[in-house]
Amino acid sequence: MSGFPIVSEPRRSSYDVVIVGGAIIGSSVAWFLSTNPDFDGSILVVEKDPLFEQCSTAHTNSCMRQQFANPLNIRISQFAADFVRNFQDHMGNDPEVPGIYVNHFGYMYLAGDEAFAETLRINQALQASLGAGTTIMSPEAIKAAYPFYNVDGIVCGSHNLVDEGYFDSGTMFDWFRKKARKNGAEYLKNEVVGIGRDRDRLTSVTLASGETVACGTVVNAAGPRASQIADMVGVELKVEPRKRYTFVFDCAEDLGRDVPLTIDPSGVHVRSDGDAYMAGCTPDIDPAVAYDDYEIDQDIFEDKVWPALVNRIPAFERIKIQTQWAGHYAHNDFDHNVIVGPHGDVANFVLANGFSGHGVQQSPAIGRGVSELITYGEYRTLDLTSLGHARIVDGEPFIESAII
Repeated sequence: MSGFPIVSEPRRSSYDVVIVGGAIIGSSVAWFLSTNPDFDGSILVVEKDPLFEQCSTAHTNSCMRQQFANPLNIRISQFAADFVRNFQDHMGNDPEVPGIYVNHFGYMYLAGDEAFAETLRINQALQASLGAGTTIMSPEAIKAAYPFYNVDGIVCGSHNLVDEGYFDSGTMFDWFRKKARKNGAEYLKNEVVGIGRDRDRLTSVTLASGETVACGTVVNAAGPRASQIADMVGVELKVEPRKRYTFVFDCAEDLGRDVPLTIDPSGVHVRSDGDAYMAGCTPDIDPAVAYDDYEIDQDIFEDKVWPALVNRIPAFERIKIQTQWAGHYAHNDFDHNVIVGPHGDVANFVLANGFSGHGVQQSPAIGRGVSELITYGEYRTLDLTSLGHARIVDGEPFIESAII
């Protein structure tokens, strides 16, 4: 992912909006704000890693799906699908803006028992009621459509080839930044090291370079480091980095068609990745890790991933790993969904945190929603209130069973 010209000193002493974190969430907020005709304020985006080498955005698998169990998550994803499909239109029909490559190979949730099969059936009915193209497939239908699967022990699958699969999120991210900057948003290579607060309002941010700038609103888009920013404000935010592993490999055998992003009952997932394949999983032991811990567990592929792959797709007996990496989820341990909107104790501290792996596909809807909230004081297109911080305070989780 390309960086931006490195500027470390702010041009102004005061900004209407300071966004902490310039990866895909922060840049989506910056772009939606800067393109909103009703917002005429100044925007500062502070990013400590302008080449984005370690952010969650750089380690994404760039997938999108509508196979969620909550109507709001489905609608968030449907907006993302529309945004990607009509990217040039959303970007003002600028002839320099390219279309975004999409491969609609779909998702395939596999149920290994009747209880999860019933969950998939219930979710499919909801998804279909909202216009998603999800269908329930019998093992026989799965085998007929995708002969490479071993369907032994499978009760059914939930599958959708419409607006689900892989998309080029890097291009979307690049153009969020380029257009936001063209519209006047200022990006800094710097770090927020302090935040001034007067009772229930934030007043300023202090940068690692020594400057203190006044602010109207602070947006926390700091990814796995979100709790560090909350600590500076004096509030608690339980978002932490959790390590996730990705393995890209070749297969000696041609499978004949793309592999949907397949979620196996074992918890391992795999999909096509161009001429290769990409697999990953959640570790069995999944603690919070250090912000700079990207060390790969060399045993997890041999012990967990590969056995599950070979069981589900026997052709994967003969594969060769091309590359592998570890990235961080910004993990919301409360209910694994984004926390978005103002913090209840500090009205001008706006959260966009805890995506738990869904950030890239949810970034258009969250950027739009935060822009509306800052500009109008309310959501005007898609009401994101149920994803707000109040649910944490009230102990009422946002229920979403379709978590990978």
